[in-house]
Amino acid sequence: MKRSRINQIMRAADELIRRHGFVLPPFAWWSPEEFGARKDAGAIVEARMGWDITDYGQGRFDEMGLFLFTLRNGRLADLQRGGGMCYAEKLLISRQDQLSPMHTHVIKAEDIINRGGATLVVELYGSDDKGGFAGDRGGAVRCDGIERRYGPGEKLRLAPGESVTLMPGDWHAFWGDGGDVLIGEVSTVNDDLTDNIFREPIGRFAEIEEDEAPCHLLVSDYDRWL
Repeated sequence: MKRSRINQIMRAADELIRRHGFVLPPFAWWSPEEFGARKDAGAIVEARMGWDITDYGQGRFDEMGLFLFTLRNGRLADLQRGGGMCYAEKLLISRQDQLSPMHTHVIKAEDIINRGGATLVVELYGSDDKGGFAGDRGGAVRCDGIERRYGPGEKLRLAPGESVTLMPGDWHAFWGDGGDVLIGEVSTVNDDLTDNIFREPIGRFAEIEEDEAPCHLLVSDYDRWL
């Protein structure tokens, strides 16, 4: 993805987020220079909080892509010992007909919440006995606390205010239907480097073409820029 496109997506995302009554935290607006100069940002970098825009390495963001902003993220060590900061929170934007491709998680359980906009479609499959994708299996999820069984390939349609709880092994893909969707994600500790298992062999992060200076750093920039 070109850096100029990423900068544009950031500006558009901020407008949509504000329209729905949310405001990003102050560190969202640090320039790369300010971020690099700060001596108090180590926890943000370590937790990989911040901007995350991906086309999954496919170069087709409008068709396959996702906007994310990690607002907070706990510590895996806390999750492993069963106490402390075991949770994470993100805002996502899924555009109309923009696919977030089929994947699951080994550790993370997550609530996917339609915070506003159009309908969020979530396609579901179950796992085989080894945790892999099973095209012939369904399962069960909870939608706002109510158990709902699903068949293989069944599509949940979440209106604004509705949510689904996905556990490890619930294979899922999602997209906006009828317009763009602001999504909330509340989960256990998030590790995007190792805990995204995709059905197809694709990447989690975008390859960046530096055609202009970044307005703000992506979490995938931290290792190179800071």
